[in-house]
Amino acid sequence: MRVGFVIAASTRDEIANFLAALLLVYTIVIIAWVVASLVFSLGGRVPYSRPLNAVLDFLRDCTEPYLRVFRRLPLRVGPLDLTPMVAIIALQVVGSIIIAAIRPG
Repeated sequence: MRVGFVIAASTRDEIANFLAALLLVYTIVIIAWVVASLVFSLGGRVPYSRPLNAVLDFLRDCTEPYLRVFRRLPLRVGPLDLTPMVAIIALQVVGSIIIAAIRPG
């Protein structure tokens, strides 16, 4: 009976660690999209660069569905868009709660 509990606890810990890593990667992708869009809005883009366009398309396709949920809220302060910051905070808070619920304690 004790061996089954140890295996189940180990599996839950691995799932929690995987979810924590997934949340970290998604947070990094959102930050990369924010930095890339800031740099390119200031005119720092190489025209007709296929690899760069592929990276930008990937970042946009990964982040926009999640950020679109928060774009409905009034999070613009003049030219400053606080949507990514609020989205990252919500992702980290909800992710921490879920990870704490999964992790054996």
